[in-house]
Amino acid sequence: MPGLAAALVAVVVSLLVHSVVPMLPAMTIAVVLGIAAVNLPGTAVLCEGPWRAGLNFSGKHLMRVGIVFLGLKLSLGDVMNLGWVSVALIVGVVLLSFAGTYALGKLFRLEGDTPLLIATGFSICGASAIGAMAAVKGTKHSDTVLPVALVTLCGTLAIGVLPLLMNPLGLNPLQFGQWVGAGVHDVGQVVATAQTAGAVALSAAIIVKLTRVMLLAPIVGVVGGMERRRHSRLAQAAVAADPHADVSQTPRFPPVIPLFVLGFLAMIVLRTSGWLPAGLVEAGATAQDVALGAALFGLGASVRIRELLRTGVRATIMALCSWVLIAALAFGAVHLMSV
Repeated sequence: MPGLAAALVAVVVSLLVHSVVPMLPAMTIAVVLGIAAVNLPGTAVLCEGPWRAGLNFSGKHLMRVGIVFLGLKLSLGDVMNLGWVSVALIVGVVLLSFAGTYALGKLFRLEGDTPLLIATGFSICGASAIGAMAAVKGTKHSDTVLPVALVTLCGTLAIGVLPLLMNPLGLNPLQFGQWVGAGVHDVGQVVATAQTAGAVALSAAIIVKLTRVMLLAPIVGVVGGMERRRHSRLAQAAVAADPHADVSQTPRFPPVIPLFVLGFLAMIVLRTSGWLPAGLVEAGATAQDVALGAALFGLGASVRIRELLRTGVRATIMALCSWVLIAALAFGAVHLMSV
């Protein structure tokens, strides 16, 4: 309870700061507060002691709750209004971003599931996608900390850098919004970046971004299927090596699509159906902000600056390379959309 209470207080503070300074996304503020909490002498002891269980619970379980409610922001009708060419280009950007970032992770020799988690977060929807992929891969909670920190860093850089490039690159507000939606990682970061160019840019950015978010379920499903086959092969190899082995003790197969991702899909269907009253959709958006904010505070409270500087320099350089790659792919897609 103490850790959950601290996370919820951090969410309130994040939302208040965002209401005063809209340029700062509430989710980014939540991560920063978590990082500050675990690195400042006064609160570091609490993060390592009485708060730890609640912070870990927030980072894992409330993240999944937030992903479910994220589905209420998506309507298939909005996506179809983009046209098949635009949708195909957005899908292409996501797939190339995923493949390129994963290849960069391998090139920079990042360990374990880190390349996969960074690729998922950067190409789809930030920390939410990282949480979903970690669940299907069975990745330890502690191993999601670095990818979340990197997606927060690069998304925050986008808020300050991309608006400065709008005029030099010759982008009108519509094109700028499409570029932001196709190239910036987290939904909140997209909103904060695109709103600098006005309502047209913001609307375009949100629609393109949410189209990317819809690819969360199929990509997680593909990786889940591959992971399940891998476990099956390992189990068969174990039986072949020792026919008398106790197969009841082998780990259970991971789900192809986690239950909370199915919940995410169900929410998309409900939103698309038009059955939900506007008030309920708004309540779902608030629930998503609270759940994801608490989750990101919990994850941020696991980022120790000294360890990050010692072990995360190579990953940070790789993430910045990926950020440039995705921005370039998105820029090319925007020009193709305008043809």
